Amino acid sequence: MAIDRRRDAAAGGPGRQLPPAEENGSLPPGDAAASAPLGGRAGSGSSGGEIQPLPAAHPAAGSCCSAAAAPSLLLLDYDGSVLPFLGGLGGGYQKTLVLLTWIPALFIGFSQFSDSFLLGQPNFWCRGAGKGAELAGVTATGRWGANDLANWTSPPSTPFSTAAWGTAGNLSSSAAKDGGDTPPLPSPPDQGDNTSNCDCHAWDYGIRTGLIQNVVTKWDLVCDNAWKVHIAKFSLLVGLIFGYLITGCIADWVGRRPVLLFSIIFILIFGLTVALSVNVTMFSTLRFFEGFCLAGIILTLYALRIELCPPGKRFMITMVASFVAMVGQFLMPGLAALCRDWQVLQALIICPFLLMLLYWSIFPESLRWLMATQQFEAAKKLILRFTQKNCMNPENDIKGIMPELEKELSRRPKKVCIVKVVGTRNLWKNIVVLCVNSLTGYGIHHCFARSMMGHEVKVPLLENFYADYYTVASIALASCLAMCLVVRFLGRRGGLLLFMILTALASLLQLGLLNLIGKYSQHPDSELQLKLAVGMSDSVKDKFSITFSIVGMFASHAVGSLSVFFCAEITPTVIRCGGLGLVLASAGFGMLTAPIIELHNQKGYFLHHIIFACCTLICIICILLLPESRNQNLPENISNGEHYTRQPLLPHKKGEQPLLLTNAELKDYSGLHDVAAVGDGLPENTTANGMKSM
Repeated sequence: MAIDRRRDAAAGGPGRQLPPAEENGSLPPGDAAASAPLGGRAGSGSSGGEIQPLPAAHPAAGSCCSAAAAPSLLLLDYDGSVLPFLGGLGGGYQKTLVLLTWIPALFIGFSQFSDSFLLGQPNFWCRGAGKGAELAGVTATGRWGANDLANWTSPPSTPFSTAAWGTAGNLSSSAAKDGGDTPPLPSPPDQGDNTSNCDCHAWDYGIRTGLIQNVVTKWDLVCDNAWKVHIAKFSLLVGLIFGYLITGCIADWVGRRPVLLFSIIFILIFGLTVALSVNVTMFSTLRFFEGFCLAGIILTLYALRIELCPPGKRFMITMVASFVAMVGQFLMPGLAALCRDWQVLQALIICPFLLMLLYWSIFPESLRWLMATQQFEAAKKLILRFTQKNCMNPENDIKGIMPELEKELSRRPKKVCIVKVVGTRNLWKNIVVLCVNSLTGYGIHHCFARSMMGHEVKVPLLENFYADYYTVASIALASCLAMCLVVRFLGRRGGLLLFMILTALASLLQLGLLNLIGKYSQHPDSELQLKLAVGMSDSVKDKFSITFSIVGMFASHAVGSLSVFFCAEITPTVIRCGGLGLVLASAGFGMLTAPIIELHNQKGYFLHHIIFACCTLICIICILLLPESRNQNLPENISNGEHYTRQPLLPHKKGEQPLLLTNAELKDYSGLHDVAAVGDGLPENTTANGMKSM
């Protein structure tokens, strides 16, 4: 009787129940109408996760959940139907729009790296010491020692700030360095004992960033007022964090274009007002709002860039924007030397955004977002605009996109907020994993920069601001170039895993091996051997520390940038900006640890490094939970995002049963129909789930 009931259930009898969603992201057939694959590749031989096809539902007569309740699958198949109809990326209008998303990356690069120049800590001394004597001392010695420290007041050594990075288009570059890492200049010979410089009421400054005056020298933010510099650095980062979270949700609700245009208008207002600040409080407050608006521009441009491209071009288009932002990073010192004053520099950084006001009439709304949210009336107008700009013949509509669109014009829009991800089974896990990855990548980046350029390294590898600045920029550039090659061969998940392993190894070796070298060099036989051993161990430790720091900065920058891009690909279109906002905000929290450590005078730095080193080990395990999105269509709604399947990094051998089955292989996992077919006479080599053992 039990077998008869199983046979009826397998045949689709009245007692059949739909199976629940499986752990690998498959959906019950009843949800297939809303989550059918949008042109995804099927088959078990693929190296990455896919959006697998599901059979269409056949609801009973009179059911309220009929297939007519869902829009046409042809319209939801954006990458497979709509984008080819518009010419893909080959259309001239699409190429123009992509170019328009690249150009602002240069302006964004200027804004992201401006803190290194506006808030660079200068050397300072009591007014009247004589700058000519200072310059003479530099020429004569060129180096500094312990005796000079007693006669010179300089800001404490600060690490390379990670407040600037390129997700904008990457988001994609590394952190910029404050000027405080350069060793203090020798004390003027006629100055005498000047250990009480903080008791002075006026100072002279030596700025090393190409400016004659910056924010620190404008309002004497030294000694007891030095903490205000760190608050000013907080303001831009905190503004970015709140901007990512809030503008991301708004962009999913009202569209990408309104958020982009209003962010441009307000960054012009707040950015130009920053140059007119009358005190540091006004400066910090306005920088918060400038960062908030900058986040809206970065986020919307990133999403628009992703949504314009076909699957095979997404990563290349994003990396080009990252390289454009790096051009801004490399040009920033020359721009500062040209301006000479921080107010002129701030105005020159913001003024190029005036050109983006033209986007109001040039740049359209994201067609992919309009289709995903079922705004078919606006989508029809935009499709006609695309065909007109590309001089396309409407008769080329082989699949019948326009007739299907006409049938759905009366449908009401269906917009979704990022909070809906809480009710999902797989999507929220993917976003949380990528948030932790971006937090760890950008957080530990500061630790490596601190180890290479901070007080720990006794070998003066980098002795001036420009050497420090361009060294870090070059590491970021090399990281992006390597990321292009690695992602091409290993995919998104494999590349992220490789760079995270490199980051963890560099961090653990720096924390463990260097201490081990110092421990075993303290057991010589004589005092002379003790001095030689100590000197040799310090030299070896410094060289190893620099090497591990370079490798760590190289890998951690790639981890952060790739996490942001990965999130943009696996997050559905209806909540893509919200998901991107979460990952970018997590990256901002990681970068925020740098000024926090500086504010506390470097207290807790070692613990900071230990915590992030442990996070890298957790991230290595969590990355294996992510699907592979290379060459896959972007998910359009939450059901599509849930439908990504996880597969092993290496494809299983022929004849070997995989641990995580795809939907094509999953069919009926219980295998009871096989059992019913053979009755009680089961062969000995048949297993409980109906699969014959090899």
